[in-house]
Amino acid sequence: MGTLGRVIYTVGFWIRETGQAVDRLGSRLQGSYYFKEQLSRHRTLMNIFDKAPVVDKDVFVAPSASVIGDVQVGRGSSIWYGCVLRGDVNNIVVGSGTNIQDNSLVHVAKSNLSGKVLPTIIGDNVTVGHSAVIHGCTVEDEAFVGMGATLLDGVVVEKHAMVAAGALVRQNTRIPSGEVWGGNPAKFLRKLTDEEKAFISQSATNYTNLAQVHAAENGKSFDEIEFEKVLRKKFARRDEEYDSMLGVVREIPPELILPDNVLPDKASKDQK
Repeated sequence: MGTLGRVIYTVGFWIRETGQAVDRLGSRLQGSYYFKEQLSRHRTLMNIFDKAPVVDKDVFVAPSASVIGDVQVGRGSSIWYGCVLRGDVNNIVVGSGTNIQDNSLVHVAKSNLSGKVLPTIIGDNVTVGHSAVIHGCTVEDEAFVGMGATLLDGVVVEKHAMVAAGALVRQNTRIPSGEVWGGNPAKFLRKLTDEEKAFISQSATNYTNLAQVHAAENGKSFDEIEFEKVLRKKFARRDEEYDSMLGVVREIPPELILPDNVLPDKASKDQK
């Protein structure tokens, strides 16, 4: 930092200190009527007494998600924005490579009408769509729960089964492997096709890759974010046709390039 930079920094520091001092003085003058700003008490991972979440180091938990109490999340899984996993009166287990998408709720049951104590078990490579509710049930490996679906106590979704978007699955219902259930209340609709089974597996892989990008973005410092803003502003005005006429070649900075595994169409074109 040069001499001019140090001067500007010092002036800025004085202005900020003066602003804080004026704010404190105004608060004292207002007495008990002044507005007191409260810091957010949101915690992404939160204990409940002696129950603490156990989350693998490779898991992406979005900043606005809440993983509370007796919850285990396996390697490569992702808990997206606005999700709540509340393992307070029982435990929740999420396997590896599973994605629980935005605004979904996972809870457990200590007691219900059938008198059963029900944890929530979600297997490996499961996709849980946006705003789904999973309560005291079991979702086996490579199953699919659609957006806005609700699974009540005691439900079992077997491997390679699919719950359609918006479905309400009643208590103690078992959805067999290879079937699609939907409606309110949910009932058998049809058998899964081979393409749909492949889609379930691919969906889990896609979200694992996408979670890595979001984790990297959320981990950036303020300086890195501001630097990328400058780069985007600079390259937003780029005209490839005009550049080619002038013989100018501009390389896009690596900071602005998404990985190929997030853009599968791009990867397939490069291989051809």
